[in-house]
Amino acid sequence: MEIFDALHLARLQFAFTVSFHIIFPAISIGMASFLAVLEWRWLATGDSSYKDMFLFWSKVFAVSFGMGVVSGVVMAYEFGTNWSGFSQVAGNITGPLLTYEVLTAFFLEAGFLGVMLFGWQRVSARAHFFATLMVAVGTLISTFWILASNSFMHTPQGFAVENGRIVPVDWLKVVFNPSFPYRLAHMAIAAFIVAGFMVAACGAWHLLRGRRDVPVKRSFSMALWILLLVTPVQIVVGDAHGLNTREYQPAKIAAIEGLWETEKGGTALNLFGLPDMASEETHYALKVPHLGSLILTHSWDGEIRGLKEFPRQDRPYSPILFWTFRIMAGLGMLMLLTALLGLLLRRRGRLYETRWYQWLVLCMGPSGLIALLAGWITTEVGRQPWTVYGVLRTEDSVSPISAQLAGVSLLIFVIVYFLVFGMGVYYMMKLMTRGPVLNSHAAALLKHPGLRSRALAAPSDALEGE
Repeated sequence: MEIFDALHLARLQFAFTVSFHIIFPAISIGMASFLAVLEWRWLATGDSSYKDMFLFWSKVFAVSFGMGVVSGVVMAYEFGTNWSGFSQVAGNITGPLLTYEVLTAFFLEAGFLGVMLFGWQRVSARAHFFATLMVAVGTLISTFWILASNSFMHTPQGFAVENGRIVPVDWLKVVFNPSFPYRLAHMAIAAFIVAGFMVAACGAWHLLRGRRDVPVKRSFSMALWILLLVTPVQIVVGDAHGLNTREYQPAKIAAIEGLWETEKGGTALNLFGLPDMASEETHYALKVPHLGSLILTHSWDGEIRGLKEFPRQDRPYSPILFWTFRIMAGLGMLMLLTALLGLLLRRRGRLYETRWYQWLVLCMGPSGLIALLAGWITTEVGRQPWTVYGVLRTEDSVSPISAQLAGVSLLIFVIVYFLVFGMGVYYMMKLMTRGPVLNSHAAALLKHPGLRSRALAAPSDALEGE
């Protein structure tokens, strides 16, 4: 197998661009809903600090939304330049689904985004809140159609093959294919977790620097409440997703677990190990008897098919899947622990004064994005060697391009993406390090010598948050 042939370079290019792209929609989806909650609280309570938080986080949202749009357009071109075989065979399905996303979601977001960002002095408060809600709903509708298209590639149904092309027979089955509900829920919750840890880390940063004003404390508090709510739900959804994957993509599960033989009477779980595709074994495996059956079948002696039951040419690449899945799952456990520790400190009244915990939250800030990327790699590499699972192979989907052209375009993408989106990420980080704007009284207090250098120094009790 040539590592640097046109097929693998095209795959690497798409993996690179989609990995950059998925970061920004994930932030936008979670942040849009957070903004809707902030504006709702402002309207319900009249507390201006909620509006101050909205104005601050809407800047981060706007940058993320813009970069998500730009990076998404690139992938649409790649379908034509690098993956014409896929577009020709599966375009009758993916084309309409992506069109529905533009018509129902992108137009909705774009139509109300300007009002949300610049309409404070031009429309009423209720009209502005409606615009914010429409932007948040639009991001979720976009998630719906994108995940419907992607899920069809994993668990296709409701179609027929005519003259070598996939054509829709039942659109309801196409959209609501077997893995779609699990993938939709898993991705949407992942976006909320991404935004939650970003907000919490920003709050932790400013708490460590001595700020104790309402927007900082409230951002920190609200984010931790969100994480406490959605993290356990994500674990439950992920478990259900795993059961669905075992039923419809059993080779992927075997590759994730580094499982080569079908074990009768109960399957052990490989906690760690080094899967080897050539020797068909997992070296240095640390096994826990029956745990694989308990997790993947919810029974003590459940049977999981090993990779050797599948032809070599149909096996996903286990060494990647084995570790990306464990990165995702391990970070998920750390996220739950972080949220539970926050609840414990909150009950003890030490949430805003416990520096070691604030350092933990700050370090966990990028964990949502890392887990998201690890999960996405697990999902997409696990589908290989298929583009449309069981129907269209990846090698038949690539365009008739040379390795040289694919390599040059990949190099250009790497340079441009790190320059353009690197600057965008840098600007978002600068915004978050500045933090929410304080009212004039609080700002004057924080300018007092020594306040910023002492972690427990704070403005008066009137500035204390929740």
